[in-house]
Order: sequence, then C-alpha cells, then structure tokens
Amino acid sequence: MFRKIMQCRKTAATLAAALLVMLSVPMANATKLKSQNLTQLIQEAESIVAGTVTKVSDGIDAAGVPFTEVTIAIGSVAKGKVKQGEDYTFRQFGLLSPRKSANGHQMLAIAPDGFPRWNQDEYVVAFMYKKASRTGLQTTAGMAQGKLNMINGMLVNQFNNAGLFDGVEINQQLLSTEQQNMITSPGAVDATAFMELVGRAVAEDWIGKGEMK
Repeated sequence: MFRKIMQCRKTAATLAAALLVMLSVPMANATKLKSQNLTQLIQEAESIVAGTVTKVSDGIDAAGVPFTEVTIAIGSVAKGKVKQGEDYTFRQFGLLSPRKSANGHQMLAIAPDGFPRWNQDEYVVAFMYKKASRTGLQTTAGMAQGKLNMINGMLVNQFNNAGLFDGVEINQQLLSTEQQNMITSPGAVDATAFMELVGRAVAEDWIGKGEMK
C-alpha cells in the first residue's frame, strides 16, 4: 500500500513537472523573435498601414485577458481593407504597465519582450498580422520587427531595422536608385521611398510574380 502511494505521488510530481515545462515553453518562445525580412513581413501582414497613433490605453477584458488598445489615424494604406482617413483600432496582448488587482496583489501581465510598444502621437508604419480567432487580439507581423516609427522622415523599428533586408532579392529594374541603395544599407530608411516600394510590391504582386523574394 505504501509503495502504491509513493508511486502515485511520484507520478503526480512527474506530471506536475511536465505541466510546468509545457506552460513555460510558450512564454520563453514569446521572447525569442525569429528574424523576418521585408518580404516575409509583406507576406504575413493582413494589412500594412501608416498613420498617427491617436490613443493608447489598456485594460482587462471580460474573460480576464489583459490588453493594450491602440488607435491609429490612417494616413495611407499599402495592403488590406483598411481605408485612408479612417481610425483603425486593435487590441494587443498585455498591459502597458503592471497594475494591482482587486485583491491588492500586483499583476505582472504586461506585454512580453519582443512585442511592439505604442505611444500616442507617434507616426508609424505597421505590418498588421490577422486577429487571433479566439481572443480577437492582434499585433504586428514579426512582432516588434513589423512596427516602424518615423523620426525626421526616416523609418526605423525597435531593432534599428536589423535584418529587414537580409536575403531580400528584388528586380533592380523596378527600383529607383534611392531604393536600390536602401536595401543594401542597414539602418533607418527614407519613409517616402520605403512606402513607395512596399506599396508597389503589393499592388503589382512582385512576390507572386517572382520579382521579389
């Protein structure tokens, strides 16, 4: 009897340890971004928009899921059904900052590392991934890689555009001299030249036609 009890306890402990590993793996993976270049971002994005962030707030929905709600006043659209001049609002997983729950305990449900951070009044280009089917939450393709901020007419993501053009191949005859230089030089990119490139790549289906890889 004692042996059976000990075996049951050992089995339960093993299952608990396995469950702990299973729960921790997704959280660990969430902080390890797979590098994605421009071609991959265009392919994965449901919408590609540019505009000014007009509102950022956070909260917890009825199901207990923490979120950050972002509204972008759309200035231009390179891909998707979003319309220029509209407000585009979405919810991303995680709070802006830790908050105390009703029982006084601190809730550390902020957005994990690797998720883009949003600030009111910033002008952004966002490669928006499709909404999650169960929660409706949404973020950018490539996570922080897919959100570029405009500073003095130049666009740059959280990683200074590292890897943005790695492995990207485009028919050079389709590009201006400035765009040719842009894809071979890491760092911030001219906003006008970049958005023109992305817009044409989508409208003319460069990827589908093999003009962009």
